[in-house]
Amino acid sequence: MKAALVVVLFAAFSSAQTTPPRTPSPLAPAEAACGPMDIQFDAHPAESQPLPQPDPGKSLVYVIEVFDRAPNQYGRPTLRIGLDGKWAGAVKGDSYLAFSVDPGEHHLCTSWQSRLKQLSTKIAFTGLNAESGKVYYLRARIIEGGQNFALDFAAVDADEGQYLIAKAAPSNSHTKTDRRKSPQDQSPVKGD
Repeated sequence: MKAALVVVLFAAFSSAQTTPPRTPSPLAPAEAACGPMDIQFDAHPAESQPLPQPDPGKSLVYVIEVFDRAPNQYGRPTLRIGLDGKWAGAVKGDSYLAFSVDPGEHHLCTSWQSRLKQLSTKIAFTGLNAESGKVYYLRARIIEGGQNFALDFAAVDADEGQYLIAKAAPSNSHTKTDRRKSPQDQSPVKGD
């Protein structure tokens, strides 16, 4: 009996020693907050609409893109917005995206969608501990520093959030592979 126990313990110890420990992927935070990186969006500012209110028992999140275009800058970047591993949509050109979330802890990201590799690797993260019935404002800001760009993604207070929304337009975004659906049907995140 003792010999069998020794064999079992030795086998368990041996297999634990021969299996290399799993190291987390360096992209684990991106995978946990963003959606799949191969999904691309078409996004453009839409006509003004009444501001949404939180769904019963949920929180409302606004993400507002802020981009002060430099004199040498042509065009406006598209920023994808991720929530808990799914894309909520995208913003472009001083627009905002609004979506409902369940109360609790959430992980969000913004990712610059670009054909240029140096820009498409720009990602920023933030966390949110949502409470039922509350409204949260997040600013996704592109910061230019000469030839370099960076993303800043952070919560702002209600006064600044409401000011930024007043200057922005709602975003109309949909995945590039799914152009037939209405904008409301194309958002991968629907408050779930």
